[in-house]
Amino acid sequence: MPAAPRVSLLTLGCARNEVDSSEIAGRLAGGGYQLVEDDAPADVVVVNTCAFVASAKKDSIDTLLAAADTGAKVVAVGCLAERYGKELAAELPEADAVLGFDAYPDLAALLGDVMDGHRPASHTPVDRRTLLPISPVARQGAAGGVSVPGHTHAPVGPQPASGPTLVRKLLHSGPVAPLKIASGCDRRCTFCAIPAFRGSFVSRSAAEIIGEAHWLAGQGVREVVLVSENSTSYGKDLPGEQLLEQLLTDLAAVPGLTRVRLSYLQPAETRPSLVQTIAAVDGVADYYDMSFQHASEPVLRRMRRFGNRTSFLALIEQIRVVAPEAGIRSNFIVGFPGETEADFEELCAFLIAARLDAVGVFGYSDEDGTAAEDLPDHLDDDVVADRVERLTTLVDELVAQRAEDRVGTEVIVLVEAPGAQPVGRSGHQAPEVDGSTTLTDGTGLELGDLVRATVVGTDGVDLVATPIERLPRPDTDLVRR
Repeated sequence: MPAAPRVSLLTLGCARNEVDSSEIAGRLAGGGYQLVEDDAPADVVVVNTCAFVASAKKDSIDTLLAAADTGAKVVAVGCLAERYGKELAAELPEADAVLGFDAYPDLAALLGDVMDGHRPASHTPVDRRTLLPISPVARQGAAGGVSVPGHTHAPVGPQPASGPTLVRKLLHSGPVAPLKIASGCDRRCTFCAIPAFRGSFVSRSAAEIIGEAHWLAGQGVREVVLVSENSTSYGKDLPGEQLLEQLLTDLAAVPGLTRVRLSYLQPAETRPSLVQTIAAVDGVADYYDMSFQHASEPVLRRMRRFGNRTSFLALIEQIRVVAPEAGIRSNFIVGFPGETEADFEELCAFLIAARLDAVGVFGYSDEDGTAAEDLPDHLDDDVVADRVERLTTLVDELVAQRAEDRVGTEVIVLVEAPGAQPVGRSGHQAPEVDGSTTLTDGTGLELGDLVRATVVGTDGVDLVATPIERLPRPDTDLVRR
């Protein structure tokens, strides 16, 4: 028997891309490919690219070029491939194929063509807002799922009498995994190109999401991070009311899961009932990932967004009334066309008052095909860079102060790196972006344990905590769905 072709799958960008790669991996494993580690020899390297901002595009192209240097066949998928398609293929001949989202169901066969020396037709970009919404998850083309002995993947969700089932393979071991609840976005922010290549908003059914959560818990996952382009829109295209609140409640009851974390919240769509549910339901992290983007009303209007410093501070106060120790994070764009020094100072004043736990700062850059490209009063690059530096300096100080406020409080830490001094995350810390918590004593602690601890020190946004007790593990539903 010939050896199975080896595939390395590299993922850039956000947690939504991680889910896409997980689904791609399930298809490739089911198609007879051997998935290997990123740095292992491979016959084909599939790069799931990102096109969020200019630096992400550059990282994606650099990764594709580096993959080509290994001598393997190189296939570009993901947002950059979807967004630029034939243009990317023409400018990057090192890539043996540039494939869009619609190619995912046939990816195993297309990789076979590439290995045989053929060059599949490159993706032709199209504004997906003019099409039917993309399915929130990739789906198997034939009835039934795939089952490959020895592989950590399976069909998930309820299996229909006929038609597609969902396929996923976990790419990394560990107690945390993203879980997609919706795809696309109906908002029209002037700086954002995502709706044009991700399509209109569409929710997954609650039954399908909960089914996948059961399967993830059976694989050893203890925390699921719910992702989408706009989570607060979840359920608007489904019958019923307060469907996101009910979904959080139902997910928190899945055996084996200890933490459900919701991300990507739009302030204008964040209902009091959602704020209350996040705070009140055991098992849902007291964590509010708010997409503020700015705090000056004139800038927000040019962005086609709602709110201002007063309304945003009122929302933060609403959160802290019901969850005083909740984590609140956000990202901000500085240097947007027409942003004055007074607008910038308004943003700084908001951040000083808001006391956020984590802040991302981005300098504005034009995105192809967005309305902001054509706005007047673009700022010089050096002005944008200066404001990025000034705001970054401010928020580094502010988030460090916020972390210091937690000294003496109790936190619940999910252990992600066991050892003499284990490292994990508290409820207010999302994976990769919001810092970590180091425990001073790892005696008896294992991967995936939950530990109640007292915060005794800080290092920037990171915490140091002394364990009080290891919490009992919940029963785990080991049924492979």
